[in-house]
Amino acid sequence: MRLRQLLPIGTFVALLGLPAGALAVVPTTTAPTSSTTTTSTTTTTTSTTSVPVVPTDGRLRISLLHGIGHPAIALSGHRLGVLVRVRPFVPGLHATVHFAVNGHRLASRTVPIQDLGNGTGRAEFGYSPSRSGELVATVTHVTTSKTGTFSQVAPAQIRVIDPDLNFGASGESVRTLQRGLAALHYAVPQSGVYDELTDDAVIAFRKMTGEELISGTDSRLFEQLENGDGTFHVRFPRDGKHVEADLTRQVLAEIDADGRVHLIYTTSSGKPSTPTVIGHFNVYSKTPGVNSEGMVDSNYFIRGYAIHGYASVPTYAASHGCLRIPIPDAASVFAWVQLGDAVDVYYEDGHGSRVVRGNAGP
Repeated sequence: MRLRQLLPIGTFVALLGLPAGALAVVPTTTAPTSSTTTTSTTTTTTSTTSVPVVPTDGRLRISLLHGIGHPAIALSGHRLGVLVRVRPFVPGLHATVHFAVNGHRLASRTVPIQDLGNGTGRAEFGYSPSRSGELVATVTHVTTSKTGTFSQVAPAQIRVIDPDLNFGASGESVRTLQRGLAALHYAVPQSGVYDELTDDAVIAFRKMTGEELISGTDSRLFEQLENGDGTFHVRFPRDGKHVEADLTRQVLAEIDADGRVHLIYTTSSGKPSTPTVIGHFNVYSKTPGVNSEGMVDSNYFIRGYAIHGYASVPTYAASHGCLRIPIPDAASVFAWVQLGDAVDVYYEDGHGSRVVRGNAGP
């Protein structure tokens, strides 16, 4: 039982030792007896924190397109295709391609990477190298907040040659020409110098491809050469080791015993008034050195008709019936041709003179 309920207020104050007016009576509010439910609402404030972008790593690949031949070469001054591929694609990515020839920086180009829609990207553009030599193309990416490290798989590399060659030229472009001619069995040195023998091989190649019969080379000749044009097709593969003279094209070919081409030479056969006889013959006499008519290292196949070196070997039929070849080639032909070897002389259409004249000559 509370003390306040037992004592009068005055007595209660006196017991506390306080003046009688020291306490004020505060009205007491009695809580209702009925049950009341109070709902407290708590407001939660969410603060938004930006998540940093994690740079994406990837790989860059670069390729050089539209070279000619296998392995491919490029021609100076002619357009190459440059292809850059990226995985994965990142929006806003740019790539920079650097070009150098023989270690000397030539140019750089920055291009945007286009989305291919499959997680990869690419960029493609053209570039024309201005110098011959070993062209190396490397690629890097332009760094943004979204890109991490994009590693290059490997640089692209291609040999660039000068297609416009003539007497006196030398170097890798000439060696490329000579290798290409030799691969198709044209008689040509491998000296890296554009000399008379190289030009004779170029003329023979032009004869086989039906091009203008002029000295020197151009881009079309290299394209034909690298595409394998100018191949000599053996007409008499069953004749064993033999010589074929194609009077339509004015070329002479040595054919090995297995029916494959050994070497191809330019020739000049009999002019219309003194034609070379066509048919199948055999070498019956060989005369080394130079005779009184200026014939060098002669291989006779019927009467006075012979394969021999001569000072003048124009691109057209001009002889008195013999098959002229350039003097620098005469010794090698003389060494290869043996007594008894077959000689097949023909025009492509089968026409020609079968009359053996007694006054045939160089």
